[in-house]
Amino acid sequence: MRALTGLLKTMRPKQWTKNIIIYAGLVFDGQLFDREPFLRVTLSFVLLCLAASAIYIVNDLVDIERDRQHPKKRNRPLPSGQLPRSLATTAAILIPVFSVGVALLYSPRYAAVLAVYIALHIAYSLILKHIVLIDILTITAGYVLRVAGGVLVIEVARFSPWLYTCTALLALFLAIGKRRQELLSLGDNATNTRPIFDHYNLPLLDDMLRIVTTSTLMAYILYTIEAPSILLAGNNLAMITVPFVLYGLFRYLYLIHVKGEGSAPDEVVLKDRPLQIALLLWGLSFVFILYVPRSLS
Repeated sequence: MRALTGLLKTMRPKQWTKNIIIYAGLVFDGQLFDREPFLRVTLSFVLLCLAASAIYIVNDLVDIERDRQHPKKRNRPLPSGQLPRSLATTAAILIPVFSVGVALLYSPRYAAVLAVYIALHIAYSLILKHIVLIDILTITAGYVLRVAGGVLVIEVARFSPWLYTCTALLALFLAIGKRRQELLSLGDNATNTRPIFDHYNLPLLDDMLRIVTTSTLMAYILYTIEAPSILLAGNNLAMITVPFVLYGLFRYLYLIHVKGEGSAPDEVVLKDRPLQIALLLWGLSFVFILYVPRSLS
């Protein structure tokens, strides 16, 4: 029982919130309330969560010795000894096979995306996370694959390529933010825990964060103007969602620069109430703009 609990912790179910982005194609193509597409994307979400959990297991297996030197990670099930390596290895093999196998039954294209996603992140765990800049670009590619997977399991007619751009830039923003906070929290022990930090410093990460923040906002503004689904809604109201995005970006920068928030971006979202409210208002307003005028016409 103790080992199974450790396995579940290693699978990081709290991180599954990142995979909600697979619903982007469904929502922004105007199919959120269509039963069959919703069920197909939901099944794909479950399989993606399982695949992502298997990758976390692989990552912890690879980093087990370094994690034992980390002030927080040493308490994880694998480095602490709660989870046996043999059980973790078995799960890391069987879970991806199961996920891709089920995906093949209803969408070979999604199964291919899922296989690429798994392969990319295993390569990240073994090699790519040790290559400066390529490490954060790999994380970004993972988010784009999530969105692509959600698009491929349904028939989309009005999906805008700008959403891929926004996703990539936002993922890059979060990846750089996470690197910055890890570098600060680990201090002099940073390179021992993660050797890639030998190639990063705060001025570089802060400059990258500024560039990506601006690019993310501009890409989102262009999306609200050019997206086919928004044009189909017959209004120009999508621009009113821009302040929520701007506030969200500024709020995160405020938390890390002024409040000294050291958590990863996804953890910050889960515990910062103003950021949660901004995300909720953005989501509700966008769904209203896309769906309500169409239902009244």
